[in-house]
Amino acid sequence: MSSRIPWIIKYRPRRVDEIIDQEEAKSSFLTWIETWLKGKVPEKRAALLYGPPGVGKTSLVEAVANEYDLELLELNASDYRRAEDIRRIVGVAAFRRPLTKRMTLILLDEVDGISARGDIGGLDELMRIIPDARNPIVLTANDPWSDALRPLRNSVLMIQFKELSQGEVVALMQRICEHEKLECDREALRYIAEKNMGDVRACVNDLEAVGEGYGRVSMDLVRTLVRGRDKSMDLWRTLNSVFYAKEGWQAKRAVQNSEEDYETLLAWFNDNVQNKYGSPDDAFRAWDALARASLFISRAKAGNWDLLSYVFDLIGPGVAMARQSGEVLRNRYQYPSKIIMMAKLKDVRGLRDSVASKVAPRLGISTSTFKADVLPYLWIMFRQGDVSRAAGIVVGYNLTEDEVRYLAGPRANDVIRAAEKLREELRRRSRESAEITKAEGTGKTGEDQGRTAQRRGQATLDLWWGSAGAQQPRQEGEERPTKATRRGRRGGHRESTM
Repeated sequence: MSSRIPWIIKYRPRRVDEIIDQEEAKSSFLTWIETWLKGKVPEKRAALLYGPPGVGKTSLVEAVANEYDLELLELNASDYRRAEDIRRIVGVAAFRRPLTKRMTLILLDEVDGISARGDIGGLDELMRIIPDARNPIVLTANDPWSDALRPLRNSVLMIQFKELSQGEVVALMQRICEHEKLECDREALRYIAEKNMGDVRACVNDLEAVGEGYGRVSMDLVRTLVRGRDKSMDLWRTLNSVFYAKEGWQAKRAVQNSEEDYETLLAWFNDNVQNKYGSPDDAFRAWDALARASLFISRAKAGNWDLLSYVFDLIGPGVAMARQSGEVLRNRYQYPSKIIMMAKLKDVRGLRDSVASKVAPRLGISTSTFKADVLPYLWIMFRQGDVSRAAGIVVGYNLTEDEVRYLAGPRANDVIRAAEKLREELRRRSRESAEITKAEGTGKTGEDQGRTAQRRGQATLDLWWGSAGAQQPRQEGEERPTKATRRGRRGGHRESTM
């Protein structure tokens, strides 16, 4: 019966000391768990174990539950990620005590699979539960730096799992082969470890497929059967694979296989060189490589896309080989300031685009031309020019209050009040015009009614342009300007704006 058990389960660690390497992660996690077991509530009631797949995150939690006699509630966030699922299962388990075990340990695996937008409040519900939880909540993620997990990172204890070395993975597979009495070639084991990029789970699965199928593990077999995991890498693995690379080709492969675009990688490496390279000389060389990469990116965008290949060389091997005299520090990665600033300005950019979409078509120009050539003058008109002129633009282009605040800044309230007065005046004139038209309509021919409507429309148009600074609304009893006078005023307005 035991021979039918998958090897990844059969050889899963049962005790904490069976987890290979990860000493720092084990120490941090055990200290946190033991605080709970002493009846105290730690400052962070949830822990986020993060690192590449197959390095022991889930295995450590299961080993701790087994060794400390804890009830383990294990869920996969990919399956239970809606708000109602989190509330129904995690929300209940976080506040109850088990009947026979010392404590309930809640494990929510692959939490980076929860979508902030598409999963109907799952992360929000989790954030609501964590601060008051009476049982420890453990989350795991391959990439903890995604935007969706940003609010979660501040509420949990971050515990990093590093990528396992090839030697450790090979030694583990060697022990499994000895236990299964398999003839194995050590070079074949190295090949499996290299193709799976340190993923222990994938290595054991491939070892089982070859070993049980052919009764031996040779180089010829693994080259034919093992395809490995040469797939795209998440951001965390990309950073680690470059900063800890021993060969230039390893760093370049990490950058080329990354899920992130080169501009995002450039921002992450630029803000984290000082966190990983303790030597000023190493940091200088790394930043020099990144500066050259930025230059090649700008030239590639200008049309010479062949230069893009040099970008990957500079971001990957350029940063990795810059480390010559110092060791890699154990500091955490920090979120790039550029990306944080862009996130903060997202609403501002939305307002800018909204104004451009309303004004640019009526000016007969593109939105990009509007942003570059017209928008700066519009800011000056709204923030330093005549308020009535700005109010006329607001009414004429039907700008919203948020768009006005974007354009007018500290003068927004004055412009909004002036625009509201102008709208009220236009509504009043419209009502009066409608009443006059109704009263004068009796006994008039269609041609007379048309001329009357045209005069009313011209009066309303004059009022709008008057609010923009060309002329002020005609006072009661004031003589109506002639056509020649109106032409003179409009001509004078155009001349004054040149």
